[in-house]
Amino acid sequence: MEFMIGSTNPAKVKAVKEVLTIHFPQALLVETEVGSGVSGQPFGDDETRLGAINRALRAAGSKAGAIGIGLEGGVRILEGQMFLCNWGALTLPDGTRFTAGGAQIPLPNEIADELMAGKELGPVVDTYFKSSGIRMKEGTIGMLTANAVKRDELFVHILQLLIGQYKYHLQSQ
Repeated sequence: MEFMIGSTNPAKVKAVKEVLTIHFPQALLVETEVGSGVSGQPFGDDETRLGAINRALRAAGSKAGAIGIGLEGGVRILEGQMFLCNWGALTLPDGTRFTAGGAQIPLPNEIADELMAGKELGPVVDTYFKSSGIRMKEGTIGMLTANAVKRDELFVHILQLLIGQYKYHLQSQ
């Protein structure tokens, strides 16, 4: 069984490896950098989810018979407050698709204002926290939760939801 993840981001890859080791220890995971097909800073659940689906489809399309995994982070507005949002997708060779969303927390207004002005979250958060490469490590969620929840842990939760749906699908056939 071969899985293709549509990213080389260390936090995303770490999450996928952790979940696959539990559920499919013999599986092979291949990392491939693919575009999300959405804006550099996805806004809203629809665009963020579509980015995850596109990554999964493009990753799976690079190897016949592979299962594709896509993970995408974005932001959404709820009652005038900007929140982080995260989505994942898993696609099977037969076209079957599973999606799942993750935890959401509000962003500080200073960060939200920068995003509304057209900037991307990664560089804005690096500047805000006077650091670099946050999206490749603990992520914005890690910084805003004092590392109580890190980015890879958020994606582990999403992957558990995706793999759980896949295993249910296998059992129900």
